[in-house]
Formats: sequence, C-alpha cells, structure tokens
Amino acid sequence: MLNLGLFSSENTIKSVSVSFRIPYYTQWGQNLLVCGSIPLLGSWNVRRGLLLSPVHESSELTWHGSIEVPSGFECEYSYYVVDEDKNILREEMGKKRKLLLSGCIQDGEIVEFHDLWQTGSDALPFTSAFKNVIFRKSSSLPIERPLGVLQNKLGLEDSVLVHFQICCPNIDDGTSVCVIGSPQKLGQWKAESGLKLSYAGDSIWQADCVMGKEDFPIKYRYGKVDKSGKFSVEIGANREISVETLSRQARYIFLSDGMMREMPWRGAGMAIPMFSVRSEEDVGVGEFLDLKLLVDWAISSGFHLVQLLPINDTSVHGMWWDSYPYSSLSVFALHPLYLRIQALSDSIPNEIKQEILKAKERLDLKDVDYEATMATKLSIAKKIFSLEKDQILKSSSFQKFFSENEEWLKPYAAFCFLRDFFETSDHSQWGRFSQFSNEKLEKLISEDSPQYDIICFHYYIQYHLHIQLSEAAEYARRKGVVLKGDLPIGVDRNSVDTWVYPSLFRMNTSTGAPPDYFDKNGQNWGFPTYNWEEMSKDNYGWWRARLTQMAKYFTAYRIDHILGFFRIWELPDHAMTGLVGKFRPSIPLSQEELEKEGIKDFDRLSRPFIRQEFLQEKFGSSWTVIAALFLHEHQKGHYEFREDCNTEKKIASKLKECTEKSLLLGSEAALRLNLFDLLRNIVLIRDPEDASKFYPRFNLEDTTSFRDLDDHSKNVLRRLYYDYYFHRQENLWRQNALKTLPVLLNSSDMLACGEDLGLIPSCVHPVMQELGLIGLRIQRMPNEPGLEFGIPSQYGYMTVCAPSCHDCSTMRAWWEEDEERRRHFFKTVVGSNKLPPSKCVPEIAYFIIRQHVEAPSMWAIFPLQDLLALKNEYTTRPANEETINDPTNPKHYWRFRSHVTLETLLKDEELKIAIKDLVCGSGRSYPRDEEILKASNQGS
Repeated sequence: MLNLGLFSSENTIKSVSVSFRIPYYTQWGQNLLVCGSIPLLGSWNVRRGLLLSPVHESSELTWHGSIEVPSGFECEYSYYVVDEDKNILREEMGKKRKLLLSGCIQDGEIVEFHDLWQTGSDALPFTSAFKNVIFRKSSSLPIERPLGVLQNKLGLEDSVLVHFQICCPNIDDGTSVCVIGSPQKLGQWKAESGLKLSYAGDSIWQADCVMGKEDFPIKYRYGKVDKSGKFSVEIGANREISVETLSRQARYIFLSDGMMREMPWRGAGMAIPMFSVRSEEDVGVGEFLDLKLLVDWAISSGFHLVQLLPINDTSVHGMWWDSYPYSSLSVFALHPLYLRIQALSDSIPNEIKQEILKAKERLDLKDVDYEATMATKLSIAKKIFSLEKDQILKSSSFQKFFSENEEWLKPYAAFCFLRDFFETSDHSQWGRFSQFSNEKLEKLISEDSPQYDIICFHYYIQYHLHIQLSEAAEYARRKGVVLKGDLPIGVDRNSVDTWVYPSLFRMNTSTGAPPDYFDKNGQNWGFPTYNWEEMSKDNYGWWRARLTQMAKYFTAYRIDHILGFFRIWELPDHAMTGLVGKFRPSIPLSQEELEKEGIKDFDRLSRPFIRQEFLQEKFGSSWTVIAALFLHEHQKGHYEFREDCNTEKKIASKLKECTEKSLLLGSEAALRLNLFDLLRNIVLIRDPEDASKFYPRFNLEDTTSFRDLDDHSKNVLRRLYYDYYFHRQENLWRQNALKTLPVLLNSSDMLACGEDLGLIPSCVHPVMQELGLIGLRIQRMPNEPGLEFGIPSQYGYMTVCAPSCHDCSTMRAWWEEDEERRRHFFKTVVGSNKLPPSKCVPEIAYFIIRQHVEAPSMWAIFPLQDLLALKNEYTTRPANEETINDPTNPKHYWRFRSHVTLETLLKDEELKIAIKDLVCGSGRSYPRDEEILKASNQGS
C-alpha cells in the first residue's frame, strides 16, 4: 500500500474541490455531462467530459459532479445532454461559461457552482442586434469589478461565502442592480438595504457576501434601482438556496442565475425590398445610401428594425428575370443595381453629371425597369471607372477591401467576364473554363491579361457597393436601428458558387416546396439541392463564410425557408412544377416493406396511369390528336407517354413546337396543364438512384390512379402515406437540423429568425425553440390546425408577427381579393356582424396593425405598404399593384416601387405620429433618437 506520509505538504499542490450542480430533467437513457477547455473536462472532446450524477432534490432532478483543481484556477465549460454512448443529443446555447477561482480560496475548500441550463433565448441579448444596437449603451458600461475577484473573505468556521451573479443586458443610464432577500445581509426584503452588485462586463453583474449557516435556506430576488431611487424587482417566484446545498460542507457557493427575469423586450420594425425604396436621389431603383433616410423614418415612427430582401447579385440572364432576388449569381457579391453612381467620385465631370440627371428623370417610373436601370448604371459607372481606376485601385482602402475579400471576389469577377464573353451564365458552355481551377483563374485575372481592365471593373463596383452599404449599416447601428438581411435557401444553378464548388451541389435536382397555401401544385424554385454530406467535410465552410460576409452589414437576418435545413423538397431537374417531389433526406418505402403489405404491381403505381376515358374527359374531341402526338397505347385502352415527351420539360418543349406548327387547337397553357396532370397521375415515385425504394406522391388520394385501386391497396397506401409525411421522418429531420443550423448560428453574432411557413413537421418548432430561433407568424396563414386566422394575442414570445409578407398579397389587396374571407375576418376577428367595408379603409388597417403591435411576439414587423394603408392619401394606387411577389409564377417580375418618396414620408408628421402612438401604446420599446430629443429640448 502506498504510504501517503511520504509526501510532505510542501511537495503537494494546493487544491480546491470544484463541484458542478445544475437542475435539468432528462428522458430515460439520457445523461448530463460537463465539458470544458482543460483535460479534466475533456479539452472540448465531449466523450472525455465529466459525466454528472442525478440526485432528486425536493421536486427537482439535479445533476452533480466534482473535479480537483489548484487554487487560482480558470477555464471555460459548457453542459451537454448525451446518450449512454456519450453521443451529443443537445448542447446548451449561449456563451461558454467561465470558471474563475480567486487565489484567496484556501487549500481543501469545496466550491459549488450552481448553474442553470442556458437556452437559445438566453443567448439573444448577446447577438449584435441587441448588444451592438438596441442595448449598445448598456454594453459600454465601465467594468467595476472583474469576474473571479472576491470582495469578502471567509472568517468563522460555520460561515459560507455566496457569490451572486446575474445577466442583465438592458440597463438605462444611472441604473444599478441589487439583490434583496430573507437574510439581514440581503436587507430582509427591503430595497434600500439590499446588496448592490458590481458590473463585470458582458452584461454580467456580481457581488458576494458572507452568510452564517443560520441564514439558510436563503430566499432572494434581483432588481434594478434607477437614478431616481425607484426599485423594480424581477418577476416570477423567489429564488432559493436550499439547506441541501450545504450537505457536502461547501463554504463557497457561486450562483450563476441566468437572466434577470424582466418583462420580455418587444420591438417593432418595417420591411421593404431594397429595390422598392424610392427617394429623390435614386436612379430608377432604391439604393444602399437610401437606407440612411429609411433609418431616419423608422426612428421617427417608433421602429427599431428595418428588414430587406436579399441584396446579392442575381445577374444570371442579363434580363428582367434577374429581378428575382432569391436566385443568387453569387452569395457573396452585392447587386450592382443598388449602387449610387453619383457617389462613385467627388470629381465627376459635368457631362456625366448631366447624363445622371437625365437618367434619373427617364427612370423615375411607377415600377422598376430592371434592364434599363442596370444598363444605365453600369454604362455610367464604366465611364467614371475609366477616369479614376488607377487612383482607386492603388488606394489603401481598396487594397484592404481586396485582401479581405479576394477568395470570392476574384472568381466572381472572372465569372462575370466569362458570362459576358460567352453570352451565357451556363458555365458548362464555357469550353476549357467549364471546369474551375485556381490555376486557370489566376491566368485569367492576371495583370498582363487583355481582359484585366474588365476584371478590375467588377472589383471596382463591388468595392463601392461595400463602401456605400457599410456607410448605411454603420449609420443604422449608431442610430439604434437593427438592419435585417435575408439568407436565401438556394443559389442559381448557373452561379459562381456552383462553378467554383460543384461538389457542394446536387446538380441533377431542383429545390422547391410541396403544395401549400401559396400553390396547390407546389413550387419549383429551380435551385440545385445541397450535398450536405460533402459540405460537412470542412464543417460547412461555405455556409460559415456566407454568414461571416453577411454580418459585415447586418445585425439580424431571416433564414429563408428554414424547413430546408430539416429537409428539402427535391425534384428531378426535368420537372417544371413542384408537385411530384420527395423530401431529402427521408426514409423511403422499401419494395420489401410494400410487398409485405400486399403491394406488388410497382410499374402500375409508379408510372402515369392513363386510360382512354381520362383523355376524352380532358381533351374532348381532340383526344385522338393528343394521343397521336404525345402517347402510345401499350394495352387496350391504356396509354403511356412517348420517350420524347415523358417529362414536364419535354412536354413543354414539344407542345411549343406543335403550337408553332398549328398542329393543335386550344390554349397552350391549358393543354400543358392537362398533359402535366396526366404525367403526375401516379401513386408512388420510384427513386431514380435505387429502383427498390419508393416515395408516396404528395396528395396521392387526389389522383385517379389511386381511386382506381382496390380497397386493400388504398388502405395500405393511405397508412403508409401518413406515416411517411407525418411520423417516420421526425427524428431524422431533427438530427439533420441539429447538424446544420448550429453551424449557421455560431458563424456570426447576428440575431437569427427562421421563415417557418408551409407544411411544418412537428420537430421544427421544438428545435427552433431549443436553438433560440425566432419563427414567423402571418395571421391569414395560421400554424395551428383548425384556425382560419391566427390569434396574435396568443403568439409565443419567440416569434415575429406580421399582417403580410413579400410572398403574399398586402393587407389592402388581401382585404379586397376575397369577399368571403373578408366577411369571416370581420365577424370572427373584428367581432362585428355588420357588412365589412369593401376597401381596407384606415380604420381596418389600424385595427389589424394594433392587433400585431399588442401581440406578445418579440418583433412586430410591417411591410411599408401595410403602414401606408393607415392614411387615405397613400391608398390611391390599386391594391393589387403593391404585391411584391406571386409565388405561383416562377417568372414573376419583382419590380414594385413605393409611390411615396422617403423625403415625403419624413415630412409627414401625421403618419409618423399615428404609427408611433400605436407602437408606444402597445408596450413595445421604441428608439429615443438623440438628435430628435436634443432638438425638442432646445426648443422647449
């Protein structure tokens, strides 16, 4: 046996026993583990972390574990929920915790860290939207006492040092934080005698005091004292340190009490696409520098947020199709459309200034003329570039921009040159440049290449776009306004990103959405789906770079179609509509599984089921002509499509050819729709990569193919359909989202909101809640089953509520387009049995907006069109002209422009007061613009 007496006290290191303690309920087979930056806690390898042991304490399940560390020790750590093999099931959100032990803690002492699990919502105050914008004054407070420094020392043997720590990110000038409670040292619940806390940085407030054992159990609460001495205590039940805490003779208790429990912060904002903004300075379209005026108007109307649609370059086709802001040519480059050409130089020649003035007059139209505006801006920009290119390209600011962005900037500029040279963005048509390589790239962009000036022009445009957007973004931050961007779910298949990183995309597929509120035939967006397996190999570096770039300008962002990070609706690239797709990833129906259920005729179920009577019903007397051109009879009275028209794209192509030759009578669109219906008349979709796997067609019961089956087959397929769409995928989709979404969230400190409209799997909202992602609620598209209209007063806090969005009609247009729903709304929501007005009069707009500002949602965000409906003067334009997008039309022209300039809105005190009264009267926070306050104070 080892003789411990051989070791003198001089040869041993002073050690302190650190005990972790956290209450957390787990399911059977789950455990809690603490992992940190030191070997004792696994050095961030979760499998080597410290496994905790559960103990029932009163009504709580509390997890405990201990390590021995030297005095004065420090490290970082976090908690994880793991399975029996230490695989991560869940990890807490927020910042890494800091363990800091004061050197005054003596050898042999026991220190207990009492922690609370950090949820995603706990991390929100540390996002740049709050920390650097809304609560920016709080985050600049001077540090009074750093973490880990103790003010008190233990004396008597039966005394205990309790260290209080609370996070309070929203502090007004002159306000302090204190803790009151049952012991005398905490003022015996008297605010004036409470324990004052010191600021430790990062919104953390702390204090410590020595308690006697007779003081336990300690009941306490935190509160704020403003500069007038008014005390406000946190809401909720008393906090408590129970007697059981002392069971191991701990003499140091470090309380990490999470967030101060206050009424949740709620704000309001407005939304408008960048191209829809109108100002007196712009040339045909809204421009980045217009955002400064928009911020001014937002502040004066009581808004904390301005939301935009995507602003990346979409110049794929060189025509108005490129107005679609979600089809990125590059996920890094900004769109030249939003450039202010007057700001390119301080010394623009007079003749160019005159050209700009004429362009402003010519392009000052009701809607955006995309093609003319792009051509005009690039033409004028080239003239200015030719005059000052040497000066700009050699400047230190350009060199800095180039060095920070060259990884995406060089291939982007090369792509733009090749697109214009070959007159197509389809890089498969670029000969030896079809396959990207760094070697080819460097030769193409080298200074001695004949196209070097053209390449530099694209650098120049991106540099100025960066300068102008950065100026506007900094202005918004300084004024306390959150600038919210938009992260598209896809990229154009003919883009810089698919050229440079082809392995990250499944180019033989297309993304979309299954049938929903927007389109009963589903949507086909045309983007290739992602190769997530390949993306994971570098820990999703492409996504991380996207978010890093975005965070240069925005402090919040909307994740477009967040469902795509759980699963995506995948279509074959030959599809034109979005109906006949499958979810990726998903667990298909196997041939073996189907055969066990008595399903065996797979060709019958997976190929279009076309009987002669269907043809006669759809095409009338023309059915024989249609059959002769597109089909052949493979059995008596049963038809199948010919090889040259057995996909939607082939049908469309042949139909166009037949129409041009006058071989067919009737509308081409109607014929195409009927032929597509025949093609999609299937029950099962056979996996193109594995013929033994099948996917049930969406809404399969709507097909005549299904209705013609025997009752047994119908019952089996109904059950399997329901299982596929609503049960068997849930765990797979949850795991998929928990692999990808945390990478996005950890790539920047922007506030993240997820657009969660459509067919929502049951796993989505729990995952969003766990990750601290804010969802979207549109009243006319309720998430809750059985409701025709959402109830804003019942929305959860972690939501953005809005009366409309860019993907649906505006409030005014919706009110006018459907008389029956308008009546239902007036009766069930407004609560009136009278006939509603046929127009969305200002009183109706006021009612709907008030419902939303009074909702519990963190954010209430309103499209500018809906806000303008508050005033008759701004409702003269037909309501249907205010719609931004028609999701049922893949070639919609995104061109809506506000008919009111920002300068006019800034002068309209009546509208600003009306909006601000709504916001302020709802209990929402609103910005107190310092310049406005200063001016009003001087005036009084």
